[in-house]
Amino acid sequence: MQRVAKVVTWVAILVFTPLFVSCGGGGYKGYMTRSYSIRGQHYQPMSVDQALNYRAEGIASWYNESRFFGLKRGNTSLGEKVMPWHVSAAHKTLPLPCVVKVTNLKNGNKVKMRVNDRGPFIPGRIIDVTPRAASKLDFKQDGLTRVRVEVVSVGDGKYKRKKKRRWWGLGLW
Repeated sequence: MQRVAKVVTWVAILVFTPLFVSCGGGGYKGYMTRSYSIRGQHYQPMSVDQALNYRAEGIASWYNESRFFGLKRGNTSLGEKVMPWHVSAAHKTLPLPCVVKVTNLKNGNKVKMRVNDRGPFIPGRIIDVTPRAASKLDFKQDGLTRVRVEVVSVGDGKYKRKKKRRWWGLGLW
């Protein structure tokens, strides 16, 4: 009986450990703002100061980087692991990483999420979100929706910079 318990314990460790390993740890410091090219198109990410004032409306879509029913994780542009149940996003020109508030303009649902990947590279779309984020915004079934994207902060840890809040919306701060 003790042998069976040990086997079950090891099987549980081998099955569940990959699910709980940190999704962070891309090995970068600061912000990723270097330019890049995809399919012959050149992109220059905005500066941190520009990003802190970023607010845009447009079309959002969702994407899934993981494979094999969510058991094999995908990698982001920061080298982080991503799973379908993570709430994160991809943007073409925001510095990585950053946190944005995405509002579905059709139903008012709002979700804060980490931007840690590049994309979408389809004309007319401003942000790609993970399947869980699409579910929280209530557009997974539709595939696309109209959204507002606002940057909340840029960077992690000691590099984190937040958008300055206005006092009572009067611009006194």
